[in-house]
Amino acid sequence: MTASVRPAAVDARGWGWRYASRRRWAAREVSLRIDPGTRVLLLGASGAGKSTLLHALAGVLGGDDEGESLGELTIDGVPAARARGRAGLVLQDPDSQAILARVGDDVAFGCENLGVPRAAIWPRVADALDAVGLDVPLDRSTSALSGGQKQRLALAGVLAMRPGLILLDEPTANLDPAGVTEVRDAVARSLERTGATLVVVEHRLDVWLPLVDRVVVLGEGGVIADGSPDAVLHGHGRELAAGGVWVPGFPPPPPPPPAVSPGAPLLEARELAVARVRGSIVAGSVDLDVRPGEVVGITGPNGAGKSTLGLTLAGLLAPAKGRVAASTSLAGDAKREPIAWSSRQLLTRVGTVLQDPEHQLLATTVRRELEVGPRALGLGEGEIAARTDALLARLRLAALADANPYTLSGGEKRRLTVGGMLATRPRVMVLDEPTFGQDALTWAELVALIAELRDGRGGGGESPAAVVAVTHDAAVLGALHAREFALRAP
Repeated sequence: MTASVRPAAVDARGWGWRYASRRRWAAREVSLRIDPGTRVLLLGASGAGKSTLLHALAGVLGGDDEGESLGELTIDGVPAARARGRAGLVLQDPDSQAILARVGDDVAFGCENLGVPRAAIWPRVADALDAVGLDVPLDRSTSALSGGQKQRLALAGVLAMRPGLILLDEPTANLDPAGVTEVRDAVARSLERTGATLVVVEHRLDVWLPLVDRVVVLGEGGVIADGSPDAVLHGHGRELAAGGVWVPGFPPPPPPPPAVSPGAPLLEARELAVARVRGSIVAGSVDLDVRPGEVVGITGPNGAGKSTLGLTLAGLLAPAKGRVAASTSLAGDAKREPIAWSSRQLLTRVGTVLQDPEHQLLATTVRRELEVGPRALGLGEGEIAARTDALLARLRLAALADANPYTLSGGEKRRLTVGGMLATRPRVMVLDEPTFGQDALTWAELVALIAELRDGRGGGGESPAAVVAVTHDAAVLGALHAREFALRAP
């Protein structure tokens, strides 16, 4: 059984952080105390500083050359940046956290960095895997795990270090419902066995409320609400929801129903099989039409091939079998297969938003990122400025126009990549988890924007767009009246 750990205490006294490339503080005037063993759900609107606080507690924000700090942030009275090994952090993306090729080596990695004696490491690895319920061989390839398994692997790597403070930054954002339950239950077991202090950031609350005993809400002026879940969510629910916090019982308003009927297909997939690696098919045989005026929602468990299917429809991966063909109205005088199109030809035909925003960031500022596509099309400076300014305003990014995209929050990065795709006004849009990391307000605004594009209600005389949404967010599909296309587990 996993050994008990000494739960950590957290103190913030007027703490704040500003990235070196930003005028605006990512977090400011944060003051709170978290007693040892407390389980905290940390809430706030997108950009309120939740992830910044977690990264500071984990000691991964960087030094003075990467930003400026105010006040004090300590773990057990020691500055968080120097409290080595006392905090362990699990991030949003399951794929970004597997460091080594084999499960056992990956779990042992943190212990090795902390200088744990070799004889003690492997018992810790076994204990940690048992605590999270990941019963796989130590030599199992980390790339062969499902999304939920990868998140439990990341949690096991944290537990093996035996930190007194466990930090979870939207750990279920990209998981299917089964994966969400896996990770939540693994966290619950781990807390019971270790007694560690917990701080979890999530926009959706229902899954975590049974595990926590305190809710803290961050705003621009620091902590704006703090107390028991019932006191915060029922006592301040209406005003928190108005500020963008997801609060049970206060759903964001849905967009209007479709204003047009679906048109003739712009893309057709026939007997299509898809693969990331040649010869390793993950989904097929697929027959699917993508029509303007309609949203197709691609759903299914982690590992079913949803993202791979999206990339193949978008012309970024070649079909393993079968074909994807474009209509003549979409292809024009180019070849009918999107995979044969150049990147410039794709820009106005099929736009793609990848699951991980950082995989498609190219520029040094938010404004320049939005300008990449229009400049590649050779548009005039006036048109580029008009499109960019409109997107900055619509996506609530105007105040961040000069910021480095990599310093944005996860939700802000997602809106930026959506904006970069929209800047070239493609007729087909393939969106992979378009709403992850969003607060209630920005979620509603993104969904409304997608509905406008679907219906051709952009105000510029645009034709209805065809939208493919790869998502685990059932609320998105319901709000957009999407036609669901479900993939099965391989």
